Amino acid sequence: MSDESRVSVTPLDHGFYRVTATFGFMEQPSVPEVLRLCEQHGLNVRLGTTSFYLGSERLIPTGREKLARWRKKLFIVMSRNAQSATEYFQIPPNRVVELGAQIEL
Repeated sequence: MSDESRVSVTPLDHGFYRVTATFGFMEQPSVPEVLRLCEQHGLNVRLGTTSFYLGSERLIPTGREKLARWRKKLFIVMSRNAQSATEYFQIPPNRVVELGAQIEL
């Protein structure tokens, strides 16, 4: 996929923009690369002064659902072992604000 067709930038109200980036199944998404490609669309973003807001969830097993407790615990362990969004999208860790929530399974 060419760099020109990978990113689209749509201006919204109040100085906001919607950036849509397309990646293939075997490609590694990179937020810094996407922001670099936005420059071709007239949107200049400085990575060192940009804040990224991510959600993080803490899963808590409860007895309310019909799913067996051992399956809930296995799912929680797998979820905790998954790569974080900060690492996966190659976002600078010192620019991330995480908002947390507890979710009962």
